[in-house]
Amino acid sequence: MAGYEGGSEQMWDEYDWERFLQEQDQKTEKYMQLLETYLDDPQRDEIIAREMGWTQLLDSKDWSAEVDALLDEGTEEEDGFDPNEARAAETFEEHGLYQAALALTVWIDQLFDQKPLLQNEPAAIKLATHSALASAKLAAALSGNDVDEIGMTIAYLKRALKAITISLDAAAQLLSEKSVTGTQHSVLQQRLFQVRDGIITLMGEYRSEWRRRFGSEGFRS
Repeated sequence: MAGYEGGSEQMWDEYDWERFLQEQDQKTEKYMQLLETYLDDPQRDEIIAREMGWTQLLDSKDWSAEVDALLDEGTEEEDGFDPNEARAAETFEEHGLYQAALALTVWIDQLFDQKPLLQNEPAAIKLATHSALASAKLAAALSGNDVDEIGMTIAYLKRALKAITISLDAAAQLLSEKSVTGTQHSVLQQRLFQVRDGIITLMGEYRSEWRRRFGSEGFRS
C-alpha cells in the first residue's frame, strides 16, 4: 500500500502502518461499544451506521448484513490477511519464529492443564492471552506476499514484541506470587526470550532492508 502526502505517492513505513493499525483498533473498539449500548434497540444497525460515519448504508434495507460486512473488512485489514492470498498466508506456518511462538502457547496450555487453578489467576490469563496475541501478530507479519510492504511487516512485529513484553511481565508476577515453581518460570522465561529475541532480530533485518531500498531519508528511526 502506498500513502499520499502533499500530492505525491510515498511508500508507507512502519510508523505509517502503526498509525493505520491504531485507527483500525479505535474503529473496532467504537463499533463494539455501540453494539453493546444499542444491542436491543430495534434501530440498532441504523444508529451504529450513523455513529460510525457509514453514510453509504443509510439507504440500505439490510442493516445487519452491511454493517457486519464493513466490520469484517476492517478486521481483515488489521490482521493483514487477504482472502485472495490464502496460499501465501500458509507460508508463515513454516517460519521458525512463528513455530517458536506457537510452541510457547502450547507449553502454556500444558501448564494450565497441570495447574488448573491458574485459570483463575489474572497474571496467568494475561500471560496466555498476550502470548497468543503475539502468535497472531507474527502470523500477520509473516504471511504477506508483497515484498514492498516492509513497513507493515515491521509494524506487526512491533505489536508482537509488545505482547511478548507483557507476557514476560506476567510470568514474573506469577513467580512472585508463587503460582509457578522456579523451574517452570525458568522454562517459560527461556521460551519467551527466544521469541522476543527472534522478533528483535527480524525487525533489525527488515529495517536494514528498508534502508537499503529507500535510504535513510525514507526511514524515521
